[in-house]
Amino acid sequence: MASIITATTTSGLTQSADNSGVLQLASGVGNLVTVPAVTGTAMVSGNMPAFSAFASTTQSISGATWTKVNFANERFDTNNNFASSRFTPTVAGYYLLSTNVYFGSNPSVAILNLSINGGGSDGIGLNRMTTSGAGQLSGSTLFYMNGTTDYAEIFFYSSNANTLSDSSANTLVTFAGSLVRTA
Repeated sequence: MASIITATTTSGLTQSADNSGVLQLASGVGNLVTVPAVTGTAMVSGNMPAFSAFASTTQSISGATWTKVNFANERFDTNNNFASSRFTPTVAGYYLLSTNVYFGSNPSVAILNLSINGGGSDGIGLNRMTTSGAGQLSGSTLFYMNGTTDYAEIFFYSSNANTLSDSSANTLVTFAGSLVRTA
């Protein structure tokens, strides 16, 4: 038997206790959560940082230079951690970050880089390619971020002058992320 806290429509919260060390949170129709042993911070969907941002205009890219990608619009930002095309989480943990860019010219080399703590080429190059026309690069990776000073940005490198462009659907130049688990 377990310690059970139940929410009902007739009695409100009820509690039944034993010495099993197991906690169950239940509704009137069944168990919702069983917690045999919790240590540290328990995260629920309401306090897990997540964001999704996009560019809705064309951005010019200089040739042979790392350029920070601008994301002027947000679909959502659950913890107000995204600003100025930068994600700076306030909860330490492991974050899944993903990005996508569509470029319009003919570079011989195009590199998309998800950078932690700035620097363009100092981050992790998600995709590298040789191309002979317009193209699209995308990728995702898991990063540990300390919740105080770490931040993530997207940089793009093209061997020649280029443009990053988006359609009215706002799906071609994107940056998104979410906390997977706390530290």
